Amino acid sequence: MQTVDIIASVGDDQPSCDDEVVLLLTDRITLAKRRWRGVAQNGREFGFDLDHPLSDGAVFHRERGRCYIISQAPEPVLEIELGSDPSRAAVISWQIGNLHFPVEISDEVIRCADDPAIRLLLSREGVRWHPTMAVFRPIISLGHGHHH
Repeated sequence: MQTVDIIASVGDDQPSCDDEVVLLLTDRITLAKRRWRGVAQNGREFGFDLDHPLSDGAVFHRERGRCYIISQAPEPVLEIELGSDPSRAAVISWQIGNLHFPVEISDEVIRCADDPAIRLLLSREGVRWHPTMAVFRPIISLGHGHHH
């Protein structure tokens, strides 16, 4: 059995990694937590007890020529074409947010979780979209938030 390292904190300054890179693949929900366990590609187990959640690409451990990096797993998402009408894109984002689903907005697409409620909304509104697998990085609200 591999040793479990408890990582107390990770610096914001991420140095380049010239060593052998070993990925620790995890999902977005786990990555948002402060306490969790994961297994790197080489079988090494890690336990995390963090001040702040980690992000995709973070170097979290180095030892004996190995550089351990967090890799966020792709997940099922819907990609919505933005088109040339920014107000339409804003309305669609608002409608998805009004259903309490997070969104990621890039220059080309709006990305959201693949959910039947969103599929129905987009179809009803006549919006072009397609399902895909991608690393989902939704906008994080720094202000108001609420839970049901």
